[in-house]
Amino acid sequence: MQIRFLPTCLAILSIFFQGSSVSAAGPAAAGQEIFSLRIYQLKSAQQEERLDKFLKEAYLPALHRQGIAKVGVFKPVGNDTAAIRKTYVLMSFHTLEQWTALSSRLDKDAQYQSEGKDYLDAVHSDPPYLRMETILLQAFPGMTHLETPAGLKTPASERIYELRSYEGPTEKYFANKVQMFNKGDEIGLFKRLGFNAVFYASVLAGAHMPNLMYMTSFDNMEAREAHWKAFSADPYWKQLVADPQYQHNVSHVDIIFLHPAEYSDL
Repeated sequence: MQIRFLPTCLAILSIFFQGSSVSAAGPAAAGQEIFSLRIYQLKSAQQEERLDKFLKEAYLPALHRQGIAKVGVFKPVGNDTAAIRKTYVLMSFHTLEQWTALSSRLDKDAQYQSEGKDYLDAVHSDPPYLRMETILLQAFPGMTHLETPAGLKTPASERIYELRSYEGPTEKYFANKVQMFNKGDEIGLFKRLGFNAVFYASVLAGAHMPNLMYMTSFDNMEAREAHWKAFSADPYWKQLVADPQYQHNVSHVDIIFLHPAEYSDL
């Protein structure tokens, strides 16, 4: 038996878009995209290989046919030796309705159903993953869409994508940190220092709310360290972080280092 919650979720999220958590962070900018960050948990190399085959040969091509041109696929650094392996899939949508309609559109895609059959028709005793989590986000006004990193010179296997989550102690403090990125132009500082950001976004639905997430990219870990050293020493950052209006707005930070899959669009 299948129970579908999408209409209810859509209604709730539509109300949320009009509520204080988004509006408190500042007025919406035209074209602010919706991001979906899907996280697969995998128990073995075999599951990871099976998922990679599905993503590369069926899922990403199907998303491209739906007009979703940029799909990022990432693996945590050290994934090969982790007890629970993970794969992160990042995609963007113009509207919330486009996101909710995706599943039904893929159900009607005969090519996708055929090419993804091994994954889609997996039996209960041999699933292609352990669990799957989806985090829903809305792009910041200061950067309204996904960006493909420009200027990276190293092979994908050497590149470092840094995914950060900043949790706020309350919704008001969270909105203040979002304002720090936009009105305070922390985004501009990252851009000036060449952090090659992929996105900045507020989490609309996830396990660690209220929180924001963003992703930056570097040629390698050495480049990452050099960029953050320059950031910490920058006069504008010192002024911004000392500003009385932006105090105590982060209660917890998670940092995840990722490599892009060789078939990733980002």
